[in-house]
Amino acid sequence: MTDETRENGGEAWVDEREFTVEGDSHLPTADVSSEDVDLAAVARTLDRVRTEVGKRIVGQEAVVEQLLVCLLCDGNALLESNPGLGKTLLVRTLSSVTDLSFSRIQNTPDLMPSDITGTEIIRETQRGREFVFERGPVFANVVLADEINRATPKTQAALLEAMQEKQVTVGGETYELPRPFFLLATQNPIDQEGTYPLPEAQSDRFLMKILVDYPELDDEEEIVNRYTRRLYPDIPIERVLSAGELRQVQELTRQVPIADDLQRSAIELVRRTRDADHVEFGASPRASMGLVVAAKARALLDGRTHVKREDIEAMAVPVLRHRLILDFRAERQGTTADAIVADLL
Repeated sequence: MTDETRENGGEAWVDEREFTVEGDSHLPTADVSSEDVDLAAVARTLDRVRTEVGKRIVGQEAVVEQLLVCLLCDGNALLESNPGLGKTLLVRTLSSVTDLSFSRIQNTPDLMPSDITGTEIIRETQRGREFVFERGPVFANVVLADEINRATPKTQAALLEAMQEKQVTVGGETYELPRPFFLLATQNPIDQEGTYPLPEAQSDRFLMKILVDYPELDDEEEIVNRYTRRLYPDIPIERVLSAGELRQVQELTRQVPIADDLQRSAIELVRRTRDADHVEFGASPRASMGLVVAAKARALLDGRTHVKREDIEAMAVPVLRHRLILDFRAERQGTTADAIVADLL
């Protein structure tokens, strides 16, 4: 941990080796091993992240946990909810707590790919006029793509390379995105006029599809109390993790042990989706990898040194629900992907 974190009450959960950071990638050059880390201290640090987020976000514990799992897995998330449920505030708060840069893309039908990735412009320099690449909003650690299904397929495709390879290619040049990179896209399930469905290749690049429901009565009352008593209320929060420290935890997540039989059961679950009733196309091997690493992240959040079956079961629905293409019989009978995954479990 950094000296600043220690002064703020943080815990030193790695040994005293020096980590060097190159460029703007914030990627430590030293390897992080589970033997060098106090997993209980890591869990307490991650619990502090949840506590700080809870200062602004009331309830929605499952949503916050699933977002943190995506962050630890270095994966992207698709949030589906009705308007006004605090998605933007949640993402902004999460980026502040983890000291990550944040940008927002408001998707509209007239949005162009260059509005996302950036474009080359002509600038006057000492050597004369030169083409200079002006970076777009995708060059941030946390990118909120609001109402992604309102953008045209051409514009949606501009995010494919960023989501998978963590880079963008413009004018024949490839530019690396800052690390860690986390794309959070939102879509509205009730207003489908003027929208374009996400292509399967793009949906598969989201580690999870997270459903945000309305808050409970007590939670909604607390939301009203917090945000109606002052004009522009500013609830202060503390930074818990730096970008470099988050990269260390992401590396540690991959090292959480999982028993061979549990890993095989997770793979078999994904494979069964391809032959399940009412499913036209099942989940890909990317889903198998995502389910295993998501279970590891959930175990780490819980302070455990190994994966349990309950981790697989808890992560199965959000990891698989958006990867299943249902046939017409399912739509006619009202069968959902969530119900199919629950039956397979």
